Amino acid sequence: MAASCTLTVPAPFGASSSSSSSSSSSSARRSRRFGVVAMASVGQKVYAPGVAVSEGNGGLPKISLKSPQGSEAEIYLFGGCVTSWKVPSGKDLLFVRPDAVFNGQKPISGGIPHCFPQFGPGAIQQHGFARNVNWSFTDSEVTEGDPAVTLELKDDSYSRSMWDFSFQALYKVVLHSTSLSTTLTITNTDDKPFSFNSALHTYFSASIAGVSVKGLKGSKTLNKDPDPKNPIEGKEERDEVTFPGFVDCVYLGAPSELTLDNGLGDKIVISNTNWSDAVLWNPHLQMEACYKDFVCVENAKIETVQLGPKESWVAKQKIELI
Repeated sequence: MAASCTLTVPAPFGASSSSSSSSSSSSARRSRRFGVVAMASVGQKVYAPGVAVSEGNGGLPKISLKSPQGSEAEIYLFGGCVTSWKVPSGKDLLFVRPDAVFNGQKPISGGIPHCFPQFGPGAIQQHGFARNVNWSFTDSEVTEGDPAVTLELKDDSYSRSMWDFSFQALYKVVLHSTSLSTTLTITNTDDKPFSFNSALHTYFSASIAGVSVKGLKGSKTLNKDPDPKNPIEGKEERDEVTFPGFVDCVYLGAPSELTLDNGLGDKIVISNTNWSDAVLWNPHLQMEACYKDFVCVENAKIETVQLGPKESWVAKQKIELI
């Protein structure tokens, strides 16, 4: 039986700057961009069984999910970023880089950051703006014992300064006993069409020497090694992709299910609906302090999505320990 709790979170919990008063449009942009959060000693607030909001690293608001089976997840409203996914054994299958900062001034480096409305280099900032602004916590619920939350991002003066469109992004995260599911819904709330691309830039904990990814054989590749600005087109011929050195490769028309062996004794199935592409990345010696400890296996939509007024695009992901 489902239990639900719908709430409107006040500005300190990450409401968009356009919904809070400010002395000027420039200060509103700063509030949105830098994630100014006035959360002094709020303590923990519980909204539904297994769903709580508290002060996280750097004073940023954090949503905690806990299932009856003992699995746990953490989501920061800054960037709408899932930073932790622990299975019942207590093992965290996601990775946050040691150079990650939680000051609301730059994206959180690790977990599951968003890339929207742009994936790579382009007209606006790298990977878009969704990962470095505050999302709003709009809903929590429990269905068959599984806690879930929905976050929302809307356009404001800061986003429109780069990408002049009205939109709504809804991001639902559901924690199961041995899996984590997400649903991203992008809706065009403007009176004119727009286009975008997107990805979930997922960092998995790993021992890189033992990592392999199965399921990509036959996919078209855009290999950014050695020159990220001039990717080489090709086709994946391997049954298992490994990471002996620098890897930065886009897979167009990737299958809906991949299997990651993280080299730590875990196998994770990464399945999706409507994320038509995939990206594999490990920086190798470009990030010598931590490259051995993670791998990025990303569901993506590299090819452009076109949305007319009132149209929506929906993509789902499930990461599951098997």
